[in-house]
Amino acid sequence: MILLGSTGSIGVNTLNIARKFNLNVEVLVAGRNIELLNQQIQEFKPKKVVIDREQDISKVNHNNVSFGENAILEAIEESQTSTIVNALVGFLGLKPTLKAIECGKKIALANKETLVVAGELICDLVQKHNSAILPVDSEHSAIFQCLVGEGNNPIEKLILTASGGPFRNTPLSELHNVTPEAACAHPNWVMGRKISVDSASMMNKGLEVIEAHWLFAAPPEQIQVVVHPQSVIHSLVEYTDGSVLAQLGNPDMRTPIAYALAYPERIAAGVEPLDLFKIAHLDFHAPDFERFPCLRLAYDALSEGGTAPAILNAANEVAVAAFLERQLPFLGIPRLIAATLDALPSGPEGNLSDVLAADAEARHLAAAIVKEQRFA
Repeated sequence: MILLGSTGSIGVNTLNIARKFNLNVEVLVAGRNIELLNQQIQEFKPKKVVIDREQDISKVNHNNVSFGENAILEAIEESQTSTIVNALVGFLGLKPTLKAIECGKKIALANKETLVVAGELICDLVQKHNSAILPVDSEHSAIFQCLVGEGNNPIEKLILTASGGPFRNTPLSELHNVTPEAACAHPNWVMGRKISVDSASMMNKGLEVIEAHWLFAAPPEQIQVVVHPQSVIHSLVEYTDGSVLAQLGNPDMRTPIAYALAYPERIAAGVEPLDLFKIAHLDFHAPDFERFPCLRLAYDALSEGGTAPAILNAANEVAVAAFLERQLPFLGIPRLIAATLDALPSGPEGNLSDVLAADAEARHLAAAIVKEQRFA
């Protein structure tokens, strides 16, 4: 396999599966955690390694190291493996996904931004190149599993569950002053800093709504979000006969990763079995759009269509980075995103150039708003 984002949480869990089943890892792509990368190189012995920065090449214990986005694309094109795991964070994952599709590879996709910003383009190319995308996000993996074997049976609703994050019960008056450390302290999942902040704001769920739209050809009104604090039910599918199928399991990313890698088979991922007696009960609540305005912004961007989701995503990435650097308060995240969406009209998502242009313009504007401290 090719593993993009090997030192992140998804990457580490993917390598846990690779270790357990002695899977061949042909290429490792990582960012700046060179110490962990070197440990992975020593164990998995990839043929090629790609890193983020040129100045780190001398620190990598491998004789075939390159750097940058073009090197990632070249590694995908030259690889003989049929499977790629895309666990890159953010917009950076788009071009590698496109290249993998062009090469006809099976893509285990953990990078939700790929479909958020260019869903129409991605879906068209998958059909053209006879490629395949298998979702790694726990929620989309759950929906996919609930759809297997159902053929064309009519669907009433896709139901994405959300934990509600660390601020589900925090008084609204206290949200302005929350710290990056508090936002990254997810109650159920161990994740990277960016996705942890997205979970705290529920933008993560908003991006998943957009992703579900493209993965499963569901209109926005057919996709419902339910707050489920225990994170035991990962998503549900309601059929027109009143049946509701759900996928349950302990909150462990090894389950959806293993499912994507082994599909259509199931393999033992090493996840602790679910103890229903220990759980005892499950809770469900409607999402509070006043508490989580990012979720509403995502639904609105999906309904608007075109490049609106790309603008939404770019503004969010700038906002989250600013929040983590303490340049923007937590409540400034949705305000910055809304201001960027209001200022930039959505255009057609006709090709990659349209998406790249919308992304660049949104980033430039959002960064300028942060610099002027409009929402400080």
